[in-house]
Amino acid sequence: MLAHFNDLPPAAAQEALLACCASPGWAARVAGHRPYPTSADLIVTGVAEFDALSWPDLANALAAHPRIGERPEGDSEEAAWSRREQSEVQGSAELAEANRVYEERFGHLFLIFASGRSAPEILAEARGRLGNDEETERRVVRGELRKIVELRLERLVV
Repeated sequence: MLAHFNDLPPAAAQEALLACCASPGWAARVAGHRPYPTSADLIVTGVAEFDALSWPDLANALAAHPRIGERPEGDSEEAAWSRREQSEVQGSAELAEANRVYEERFGHLFLIFASGRSAPEILAEARGRLGNDEETERRVVRGELRKIVELRLERLVV
């Protein structure tokens, strides 16, 4: 798959990368470093470029994610990955309320690396993060999204 990704036209490579992180600038920069000798090189570059994103860029990427507990619609790669990542999470009234309160508090959706986590764990995390100040929460969100981007980059080329 890495060879296929390396051989894609620039626009197609960027489109594939947008499923990993919905920041057009990030996707263009990561695609621009091709060809990658190994999958690890792609992941290292992708994470380094992610770490350089400003909060507005990160907020745009964040906005592309579905709310936790809501089944992502569509047949895009990103929607399929989101469904897989949230496979253990069933929507509930409590989780919907936690999402609402969180969004009201911070102005963006609650994001968590959901792979392998249960709905009760995620609900507890959402409630706990409500006590964060904005700067702390932005660091947490960046870390959670970073884990998602890294996982999706791995999936892109395996």
